Amino acid sequence: MSARADVHDNARWAAARPAVSVLMPFLRDDPTDLLAALETEAGALAGAIELVVLDDGTAEPALTRRLKARIDAMALPVRLITLPANEGRAIGRNRLAGAARAGSLLFLDSDMRPDHPDFLRDWAALVRDSDPAVAFGGFSLLQAPTDARFQVHRALAAKSECVPCAERAKQPEKYVYTSNLLVRRDVFEAEAFDPGFTGWGWEDVEWAMRVSRRFAVVHIDNPATHMGLDTVPALAGKYEQSAPNFGRMVQRHPDVVAAYPSYRAAKLLKRLPGLRLLRLGLRRGAETNWLPVAARAFSLRLYRAALYADAV
Repeated sequence: MSARADVHDNARWAAARPAVSVLMPFLRDDPTDLLAALETEAGALAGAIELVVLDDGTAEPALTRRLKARIDAMALPVRLITLPANEGRAIGRNRLAGAARAGSLLFLDSDMRPDHPDFLRDWAALVRDSDPAVAFGGFSLLQAPTDARFQVHRALAAKSECVPCAERAKQPEKYVYTSNLLVRRDVFEAEAFDPGFTGWGWEDVEWAMRVSRRFAVVHIDNPATHMGLDTVPALAGKYEQSAPNFGRMVQRHPDVVAAYPSYRAAKLLKRLPGLRLLRLGLRRGAETNWLPVAARAFSLRLYRAALYADAV
């Protein structure tokens, strides 16, 4: 653990002997609601679960104080790690795994909410009964906000992320996201996240490509809602940030990525003259509120491919 990190354990931490460590990174967010949701299961878990929470450089002392007070009052064993500066998603998840003590690691972002009251108990039972190498529980939009400003992101997520368990199981390596994802410790030690991925995007997909070549990936029906929907400008900003990561993934796994629709679209768009103007038009189309949501979502997907054209 870096000397720069502030580590705070509650009273339950020292004596706990967990089977599953729930790893919760956050940045400029407040994980209190998720902590409260998980705490409702504390009495039924019999010490099988611990929480490790990472503040990846939010730098808000008031939030840190509130979190420490909340954690101190919890019946679940909890460790809070507070970093003074952001280290990024890949490095942060590696850091969380290093701080965890259980044999299985459940990655759960702070903007997720369990969709049913036995969420942690179901994960603990899976580890107890079958101890899988990798298991993904699924995403939903059941509790997500329905504001009009999030309609485009809802449409994109419903199509590409919120896939039923039976469908995910047909292509197990494709539907792996680093939230609501269980990984056995020996698997993670064999294949950690690539710290060369910085900022937002693709570190989980690249990790899954490596892991699925060596270990079985299973899918279960234990979903959580992704609450953190974005507006079109915010999502477009993330896509802009992710372009170098996409390029890194192409370099590391060219044969696999060649089959991705986003890669094929990027290669086609790369040949077009005036790509910069096309990108501007696609982003404006995605941000035009009077257009149908489906058209705006399609425009945003093309905008992402146009950004990736520079990386392929």
